[in-house]
Amino acid sequence: MNLKNRKYFNKRNFIKLLDKVTTIIIFTCLISIFLFLSYASLRAFICDQFIVPTKSMEPTLIAGDRILVNKLIFGGRIYKNFDFNKNIPLKSWRAWGIREIHTNDVLVFNYPHGFLRNKIEFKINYVYAKRCIGCPGDKVSIIGGFYKNNNYKELIGDSLMQKRLMSIPDSLLINQYNFYTIPYINENSPWTIKEFGPLYIPASNSKIDLNTFNFYIYKNMIEYETGEEPIIWDNKIYLGHEELKSYTFKKNYYFMGGDNVLNSKDSRYIGLVPEEFIIGVATKISYNKDDKTQKIRWNRFFKTIK
Repeated sequence: MNLKNRKYFNKRNFIKLLDKVTTIIIFTCLISIFLFLSYASLRAFICDQFIVPTKSMEPTLIAGDRILVNKLIFGGRIYKNFDFNKNIPLKSWRAWGIREIHTNDVLVFNYPHGFLRNKIEFKINYVYAKRCIGCPGDKVSIIGGFYKNNNYKELIGDSLMQKRLMSIPDSLLINQYNFYTIPYINENSPWTIKEFGPLYIPASNSKIDLNTFNFYIYKNMIEYETGEEPIIWDNKIYLGHEELKSYTFKKNYYFMGGDNVLNSKDSRYIGLVPEEFIIGVATKISYNKDDKTQKIRWNRFFKTIK
């Protein structure tokens, strides 16, 4: 082979090699994109995992549980806007789901007061896990420490925890726990963690009459829906310059409660959760890892959440 043919041969081989490398790179990129989109779709539409950091859902969930959220049940939440800063309203839509949320479902949701204590705002990674005590259109009460729902006749939550609450004298509860609940009218709030409600859970298009008592319950929701803060002036309720005697809600809301009724920051204190803040229904514990020992608690492995 002469020098000219050898150069031609090397050039041809180099082009073939470059073509093969390019094909491999393109194929690898396509596989990577496919895997990324599959993973994103899995988390958005089918299932996602969250870590339980606190004791608020004991004994059902304990700290260290990795819980699987089934998004097929209620439908995955898809964002329309990815700006999640303060004062930016959540814009999303809900994919088709198998069924509605039921009382006693354990839900994962965004904490409703993402930035300010007395304002409903969305914060992307501020996530809680609680039990659904009341759905839109229900009336929720606490009688003698036990949850009651006018549309649900079975036991709600953990009976042993509620029996424990019932057995503790009010004088000890006042000194050791957060005894008083919403509505925070004054220091002598009439509702407590033992005697509460009945509280109507707003459903979309439902209308309520407003007064100077329930104003403090629904105030944040009205501001969230209208963008204006309602106020009380001279024993009358105003929204903007108009007197507000009644209000028709635009959205659905839910009452969330922790099974550990003595140590749970839930709707008894923070109020109701808008439907669009709900991520999904927690159905399984994938596993539990002790934060101190880093050991796996095998008795929690793939345990069904009830």
